[in-house]
Amino acid sequence: MGLRRKIWSSVMALSLVGAMTLTGCAPKAAETKAETAPAASGTETQAAAPAEEKVDYPKSALEFIAPGGAGGGWDLTIRTVAKVLQDTKLVDKPMPITNNSGGGGGVNLAYMQTQEGSEKLISVYSPPILLINLNGSSEYSYENTTPLARLITDYGAFVVPKDSKYKSIKDVMDALKADPKSVKIGGNSSAGSMDHIQFLIIAKAAGVTNLKEIDYISFQDGTATAQILGGHVDLLTTGLGDVQSLIESGDLIALAHTGAERVGEGMLAEIPTCKEQGIDATFENWRGLFGAPNMPQYAVDFWQETLAKMVETEEWKAERAKHGWADAYMNQADFTNFLKETNENYKEILSEIGLLAVQ
Repeated sequence: MGLRRKIWSSVMALSLVGAMTLTGCAPKAAETKAETAPAASGTETQAAAPAEEKVDYPKSALEFIAPGGAGGGWDLTIRTVAKVLQDTKLVDKPMPITNNSGGGGGVNLAYMQTQEGSEKLISVYSPPILLINLNGSSEYSYENTTPLARLITDYGAFVVPKDSKYKSIKDVMDALKADPKSVKIGGNSSAGSMDHIQFLIIAKAAGVTNLKEIDYISFQDGTATAQILGGHVDLLTTGLGDVQSLIESGDLIALAHTGAERVGEGMLAEIPTCKEQGIDATFENWRGLFGAPNMPQYAVDFWQETLAKMVETEEWKAERAKHGWADAYMNQADFTNFLKETNENYKEILSEIGLLAVQ
């Protein structure tokens, strides 16, 4: 009977403590515990569990995407990133490159929406990620991605066939002033996107009026280089890195680039700027990396750390020099702010030439 009394006493004591807790009359120690307990639901054992362990990332092959055709600026940039990451052993998983071209980058931007939350998808973009939204070509913009880092700045280049009658960018602008239909301009981007806009900015600064009347022919299938070589357009507006090999081979002549000063090595360094030729304007073709919408934070953190290391490597610096790319690294926070500010600047440019669709 003594043992039964002890058990009964213990049960009653526990019941009394439970009742006091439910009615708010628990002892002070219980109140303190309740006040400091984690807000998350779960058992007492779960609440006291240690912080989540670091995620093993990347665990398998990644999906690197160039939103344009093979051989273009986006393609070259992301292939260079993958090569340097591999050569420096900063990433030890496969990084196959996919070319998802179309719509001036819009096709890939739409595809990225179907991969929301992906930890694997990494795509390169440049000004068109803003411009195709502002000009109404795409309903998506940088806000529908996860910006990771800005890496480099390339510049616009204006090139002509080696037998062209135009010997300087001033010759082209003089012809356009006399007749805005006299020069056929080709580019790989859609009308109102980067190749088109960079030329119009320079033309406006050169004093060309009636910008809307200039014949700009878009070759979104990536054939603009073939078109200029075949004599189907008079001038190609493109990225400097996109036509570097054809400039060095002598098949195309670069009349000017849009940087504030000369860039690169060898023949690239011989290309004059627009400013040198009396046109007071520049255009930066920045390029950065973007993840899928709502990329997991552990993946974002990994790329923040890894890309910051990559841009400091000798391998990356050598690639920049080879392609005439200026160092323009920005971390995620700075890059996101840059995108917001640049988006507003592009709005003003497009509005001024009557191509703004998004208010």
